[in-house]
Amino acid sequence: MNVAALSPVASSAQPAIDPAAGARGLYIGGQWVRPVGRPSIPVVDPSTEALLAEVPDATLDDARAAIDAAAAAAAGWRATPPRRRSEILRRCFELMTARAEDLARLISLENGKALRDARGEVAYAAEFFRWNAEEAVRISGDFALSPAGGNHIIVDYEPIGICVLITPWNFPAAMATRKIAPALAAGCTVVLKPASETPLTAYVLAALYEEAGVPPGVVNVLTTSTPGPVTAAMLADSRVRKLSFTGSTPVGRTLLAEAAKNVISCSMELGGNAPLIVFDDADIEVALEGAMLAKMRNAGEACTAANRIYVQSGLYERFAAELTVCMTALKVGPGAETTTDCGPMITAKAVDKIERLVDDALGRGARLRCGGERPTGRGFFYPPTVLADVPTDAAIGCEEIFGPVAALSRFESEDEAVALANASEYGLAAYVFTRDLARGLRVSRRIDTGMVGLNRGLVSDPAAPFGGTKQSGLGREGGAHGVLEFLEAKYIATTL
Repeated sequence: MNVAALSPVASSAQPAIDPAAGARGLYIGGQWVRPVGRPSIPVVDPSTEALLAEVPDATLDDARAAIDAAAAAAAGWRATPPRRRSEILRRCFELMTARAEDLARLISLENGKALRDARGEVAYAAEFFRWNAEEAVRISGDFALSPAGGNHIIVDYEPIGICVLITPWNFPAAMATRKIAPALAAGCTVVLKPASETPLTAYVLAALYEEAGVPPGVVNVLTTSTPGPVTAAMLADSRVRKLSFTGSTPVGRTLLAEAAKNVISCSMELGGNAPLIVFDDADIEVALEGAMLAKMRNAGEACTAANRIYVQSGLYERFAAELTVCMTALKVGPGAETTTDCGPMITAKAVDKIERLVDDALGRGARLRCGGERPTGRGFFYPPTVLADVPTDAAIGCEEIFGPVAALSRFESEDEAVALANASEYGLAAYVFTRDLARGLRVSRRIDTGMVGLNRGLVSDPAAPFGGTKQSGLGREGGAHGVLEFLEAKYIATTL
């Protein structure tokens, strides 16, 4: 299969934001720093494998300079009235909304995701600024008489301090704003290290924050090809008090160990292996729509993606057949092409992993319903694929596939479905489809996970706490919980 024949690139797919706008330099202390004579990091369009731009490769000295800039800005930003911080965050939301189409096209270009998904990401990412603009003026403490009556208890909330934020490539706008917005609302200054595969959006947004009124040094952005040493250098600085990381569980474990050396507060949004359960009594149209959304948002390159689809035996064959029709109908092509449903994967390595997991499942007895053939031609593509009767010992059941592959298995009873769902070290998200609300709530509570989509395939919402259990992480992002991650409670005992 030649992907070039599936969806040619149209001239209208070119973004109004030139990729070079995201390659002006490291953003430190409100200045664009472009080191001379050093290697750069290439940013490649995964749809064509063409070079888009090159961004600077930060050193340990650059990392220390970013911490210095955040420290220099910390007192001023902390003292900025909440109303003023709120107004700046609101302006960030307004600017992102006004430039949503340009930002979406840039994301599609550097990330490869379908333009429809990129537009959804920009709207979602901007909403974190609007939500946290409202939260900034609602950070309040507590005042109470102690039970013994001898003193009063005053609890105040203060900014935790300088924050190091590390984000992945799959949502280059949303994963950054989900951390930056609450940190700024709380009064913290930050250093953001975006993924080197998709850094252009982060740098373009840094310029937007400056335009919105974020003071120099409050937000700093740097890219590096040596994330381990650079991050370690920042975490070794005693002025850093918070690490917020979104990425794989193995890397998260390493960062937790590094942060422990200085007892740094950590928020970790790690890997997922989401089960999706369809009971016999489910509305099949609702379940299919939810499964397509949970599985194919961002072509499956999402930590919340439905990785394991369990369908009760009475509905199994019909669901498998109709899901195959839906998956087969998706158009594969370059992300920035307006008619694309499923864009490329982020790298050739990502496609290699998908191919390995599919081949393993087929070798263990799974049946291929559609897809499963890696296309020829340029770009990191893999077709929407449905695997039926996937055995429990297949690697795809325990590894996060991060691709457009729906792996189906059947179950008989509610207890069996719950046991299958919980048979994972991960607990980020799960999905349940049933017309029986009592059963839906009962199963949702029995699954060991941080989030459940009950009769819906989308759980992410800036107003709700996002996070997982078990090996899927620590802490929550979004909602009122999101700001609390960047605050310290201070208790004052006084006699009045």
